[in-house]
Amino acid sequence: MKTRTAIIAAVGVVIVAAGWYAFRPERLFIDQTVDEKLAYAAPTADSTAAAKPATLAQGMFHSNAHETKGNATVLKLPDGRRVLRLTSFETSNGPDVHIYLVAAADVTDDGIVKTAGFVDLAPMKGNRGDQNYEIPVDVDLAKYRTVTVWCKRFSVNFGSAPLAGA
Repeated sequence: MKTRTAIIAAVGVVIVAAGWYAFRPERLFIDQTVDEKLAYAAPTADSTAAAKPATLAQGMFHSNAHETKGNATVLKLPDGRRVLRLTSFETSNGPDVHIYLVAAADVTDDGIVKTAGFVDLAPMKGNRGDQNYEIPVDVDLAKYRTVTVWCKRFSVNFGSAPLAGA
């Protein structure tokens, strides 16, 4: 009888631990704030014009499954790199949340992300604040026109920002 109780208790502990890991409920109450600056090479003394980032596209977030707000801007840096910059950004925290560029004019439901195609830029750095994500050189911004906050674990679109050219 004691062995059976011990086995049931051990199985219960494993189930609770697995459930905690899968759902990460503490993230609903813990915000992770990021204050990342936009870093780029300053112009040299022999340059004739001050090289500054150029805005290629921008948009504002709208909520889908979770309240999401802020701005998304695609910048071309003086060295040619492209960066997605999120400013005044706020959304829910969660397990395995990523920043995607989606091949659609807008993303209003989860199915669009799955059918249109996407580029996973990186795991979300924080659910609040200013942050930067490098865009690979082979990504066609004419095709990938929406930024989406995507929970990979549950295939849920938290919010999206359709991008319009500058």
